[in-house]
Amino acid sequence: MAAGDVTIAAFAGSLRKGSYNRMLLRAAVELTPPGVLLQVMEIDDVPLYNADLDVDDAPPAPIKRLRDVIRSADALLIVSPENNYSVPAVTKNVIDWASTDETVLDGKPAAVMGASPGQYGTTRMQLHLRQLAAATNMLMINKPAILVARCRDKFDADGRLIDQRVRESIPQHLTALADFARRLRKTYPM
Repeated sequence: MAAGDVTIAAFAGSLRKGSYNRMLLRAAVELTPPGVLLQVMEIDDVPLYNADLDVDDAPPAPIKRLRDVIRSADALLIVSPENNYSVPAVTKNVIDWASTDETVLDGKPAAVMGASPGQYGTTRMQLHLRQLAAATNMLMINKPAILVARCRDKFDADGRLIDQRVRESIPQHLTALADFARRLRKTYPM
């Protein structure tokens, strides 16, 4: 990686193998702009949050891995469905585990995108996620927004994103996040 490159840790907040949000994350990997490295985290083995397991010197291996990847990245991308007008438990669980170590999410540049079969395309989930971001001090970008509505029509049978408007928006979204991370890095060098 070059000095100006940005690493973005990313996860899909769905455990379903055929998830449209996993497909959307794969599209983001495919469409990642130059100067950006998207580091996808698998979260299938992350247990439900349990404070009894959250031991500072010896957290479970999946939690240590999750925290280390997010902590070392310049930014975080959350690709999540919407469940019952809100953030699904899988997505919230990752945030809960990451946030209990104050060095992981505090001041972390972040972005969200999501796909939904409904007509609102994860709008309500994204609004609720922004409330969680405020509680954890993640610094969310606001635009461009990626709200993939009626997602069944946006992917082909192989799970490839075929909607041209969304395909053009993803690199813009990742570039906006990377630029924000660079500005923060320049303003608040570590």
